[in-house]
Amino acid sequence: MRILTLLPLLAALPLLVVPAQASAACPTLPAGSDLAWERIDGPGFLFCKAMRDDGQQAFAVRISGEAAFKPSRSQRAETSIIDGHDVRWYAGQDPFQPQAMIREALLELDRERVAHIILRASSEAELAQIRQTAEGLHFADARVGSK
Repeated sequence: MRILTLLPLLAALPLLVVPAQASAACPTLPAGSDLAWERIDGPGFLFCKAMRDDGQQAFAVRISGEAAFKPSRSQRAETSIIDGHDVRWYAGQDPFQPQAMIREALLELDRERVAHIILRASSEAELAQIRQTAEGLHFADARVGSK
C-alpha cells in the first residue's frame, strides 16, 4: 500500500528535473568570434559545440558535475587564463587522426560544476587561434541540472 501512495510522487519526479536542465546555457562566446553554439543536453551534462559558419566545429565544451577527462602530468602543454581561472592545457591524441593537434583543459566553475574544454586543430597556427578564442569564454550563465 505504501508504494501506491509514493507512485504519484515518483511520477512527478522527472517534471522536477527537466526545468533545471532546460535552463542550462553554454558559456558566452567572445565578441567577434563568428562562432555559434550547437547545444546537446544530456543527463547531468551539457555539451556545447562552437560551430563555424561553414559547419565545421572549432572546439567543444562539456559542462557537468564530474569530469570524464582525467589529465596526465606527462601530457601537460600550455597554460592560460579562462574567465579569470588559471588553466593547464593537456595534449591529447586521436588514434584515427594521428596528425590532429588536440588540447584539453578542465575548468572548475564552482563546487558542483566543471567544464571540459576540447580543442582540435590541424596546425600550430590554427591551434593558437582556437585557444585564443577559448580563452575568451565567459561561464557566468552556464548552468546544469543537479547530479
